[in-house]
Parts: sequence; C-alpha cells; structure tokens
Amino acid sequence: MSFSVAVIGASGYAGGEVVRFIDDHPEFDLVHLGAHSKQGGLLSEVHPHLRGGDRPLGSNDLDDIGEVDIAFLALPHGVSWKIGHELAERGTKVVDLGSDYRLDTNERYVDAYGADHPLPDELSGWTYGLPELFDVAGADRVAAPGCYPTAVLLAAAPLYRAGVIGPGVIVADCMSGVSGAGRGVKEALMYGAIDEGVSAYKVTEHRHRPEIEMALGMSGPGEPTVVFTPHLVPMQRGELATVTMPLRDELSTSEARDILRDAYEGRPFVEVIDQPPQTRWAVSSNRAFVTAFVDHHAGVVIAQGAIDNLVKGAAGQGVQNANLMVGLDETVGLPISGWMP
Repeated sequence: MSFSVAVIGASGYAGGEVVRFIDDHPEFDLVHLGAHSKQGGLLSEVHPHLRGGDRPLGSNDLDDIGEVDIAFLALPHGVSWKIGHELAERGTKVVDLGSDYRLDTNERYVDAYGADHPLPDELSGWTYGLPELFDVAGADRVAAPGCYPTAVLLAAAPLYRAGVIGPGVIVADCMSGVSGAGRGVKEALMYGAIDEGVSAYKVTEHRHRPEIEMALGMSGPGEPTVVFTPHLVPMQRGELATVTMPLRDELSTSEARDILRDAYEGRPFVEVIDQPPQTRWAVSSNRAFVTAFVDHHAGVVIAQGAIDNLVKGAAGQGVQNANLMVGLDETVGLPISGWMP
C-alpha cells in the first residue's frame, strides 16, 4: 500500500533530508513540496544534491497541499502549530519536526518560550515521538523531539527509568554541529565565527531544558532537575551528549550498560557500545550510539549518546515515526549505516 506524503518546509536542511528519505521509501509517495520564501522555485535550487531537481516548490498553504495521508512539518518555531492543527483536523497524519507541540502543558511551554501556546488545550493530544522510549504506533499527531533531547534521552532515560538515579541535579553537556541551527544566515554561524573554536550558548536558558525534564519525567518517577549546556563545535553535523547523573545505590559500569542493552533490545537504530561514541560514526544514518560509565569516586553514572542531528535528531526520526504511525516496520526507507571519514 502506498501513502501520499507532503513535506512542508522542504527548502531547509531537515526538510531536504526528509525528501531524501522519502525518495528512497518504497511505500511513501511524495506528492507535494512546500516552501515559503523559496515558493515557485525548483528543488534543485535549494537542494542540488537531490535527484528529481526539476520538481517545483509549492506553497505551505493548506489549499495548495491538497489531500495527503502523511504530512511532515519542517518549519521554524511558531510556524507549524496552525497548519499542524488544520492538517490533523482533516484527517492527515502529521509528523511535526518543529517545536510547537513537543511540550505537554502550557506551563512547560511558557517555561521554554516565555509565552502561552496558541492552542494550549491541544498539547496533550500530540504523541512525543521518540520511538525507542515511547509508543507512537498508530498515532495521528506526533511531535518529534529536538535533536539535543534525542541524544540526551537515548543515553539517560533507560537509567532514569530503571530507578538507579538518585536525588540531585542531572547535568547534560552537549555539543552540536552548525547545521542544528538551521539554514538561515546568521553572523554567529559564519565560517569566520566558528572555525577553530568551540563555544557554549544560551547557558541556563535553552528551550530544550524543559523538554528534557518533561521526557525524563515521562520515563520514570519524580520531576528531575536538569542543567543543560549546549556547545557549538566547528563541524557541519553530528551531536554528542554527555549526561552526568547521581546514583541512588552502588552500580557497576557493566550493570549500567546492561540496563541500556535491555532497553534497546530489538531496536535496530540504537547501538550500545563499550567505548565513548564519536559523532562521525552516526553521520548520515538514523543510528544512535550510546554507552555509560560509572564513576565510583563521585558516585555518578555518565551516560553518552551520539547522533546525526539532522537524521536521528530530525528527519530520520520523523520518517521512523511515520512508519510506525501507518503500521510499517520502523526501518523502512532509512539508513542504518553511516559514512566516514
């Protein structure tokens, strides 16, 4: 059975990756490419690396999209809430790669963005789309996690769920390539600003902190407190999360990794390893590499996760969600092997 698909926001980095995966998907038929400022152009003008470059970029308007089975929204914050609501109301299965529906309450949304959600009563109707940790099968409206929360949660959530984490602050130090900031031209992301340097940004105020706390709380008991510090590193893509958590009781490194292995048994996109992961291993694939180390001296467990921020952190995870939403195997159309060097 074939499912008709629209990609809204196809001109951006994440949107282009969705197009790449849909073009190789045996069950998804891409019938509409939506764009905003690039409307009226051709796909080759924004993504020359993709085949089928003569396909036109239409609008993001509901009437232009037409009737489709699945819609992927790859739109900036504050843009997807209206079209996501309207598409879902008319029966389209929606995967929102943006941030408008990720948080479960208006209070948490205000904490992240400083303003009320336009449709606060709708937040609870969206499924949080991290398939290895939460059930998305058969869902109609899925909000894909942010890239940083994906890396953090895949490494840390199984340990939190297992009850081995004690009281105290959870510290998530993360590093990302510049593509995580999107395709827009920003002075701080120009070559001369990022080359040969690493910098932290939005310290204590990044919007992903409430999301990480929410999803950890969904994974286990209590309301965790997270200190989240993102860092920009001079590479195009890739993300590494290092999460330090206080232990409740004595735990060995092998026991911590066994918790991770049990959590991801049978999940093809998450690999538990015995060494610190490198981002380059995940590049261009929907794979995540996770591990854990117990520091007995400090009484903490250090969990690590590495992903491609544009694939498992965005487009690939979106397609993985869509597969499960329509009853397909989660791996269909998605790369498990990456590329290097």
